Parts: sequence; C-alpha cells; structure tokens
Amino acid sequence: MMQTNRDERACELARWIVENNATVRAAAKRFGISKSTVHKDLSERLRQIDRLLYEKVRLVLEQNKAKDRIIRNVNQECMFRCTLLTSGNGQNVNAID
Repeated sequence: MMQTNRDERACELARWIVENNATVRAAAKRFGISKSTVHKDLSERLRQIDRLLYEKVRLVLEQNKAKDRIIRNVNQECMFRCTLLTSGNGQNVNAID
C-alpha cells in the first residue's frame, strides 16, 4: 500500500505523541494543523495504516484524558470549598472538618 502525505503525517504525529507523551492540542500546535485534523489522522488514517502504533497512541491519549479529568475534578472541588468558605455575609464558614 502506497502511503500518501496524509498517511505519512498520521504516522509522524503518532510517533511524536508517543515519544513525548503529548496531547492532541500539543501535537496540533507542533505540526501547525487543527486538533480536528489530528483526531482524523489518528482515529481514521492511522488505524488503517499501522494498528500497533494506533494502539500505542490511543493509550497515551486515554492517559492524558484521565489526568485531565482528575485535574478538572480537583479544581471543581476547590471552587466548591472556596464558595462554602466565603458563603453568607462575608463571614468565614468552616467547611473543612
């Protein structure tokens, strides 16, 4: 199967993401393309071209998504606690027991 420039880009993107444990956003910025293009290259093209590399990239991206979810949950909890601490008439409420 002859590879096109898009196929080559998909493989290059995938190798870079795996080597750098990078995000889709970082890859898009590094390669000067949109996040949508990165997603399409990885989810459609790479899956057909190199299944093993696709699985490696998928694992990295899943780990990144899990980290992002944890950070988002911690931030939400902090915001909730700050809201509790400053609720009322400007009086501090002991929300942490």
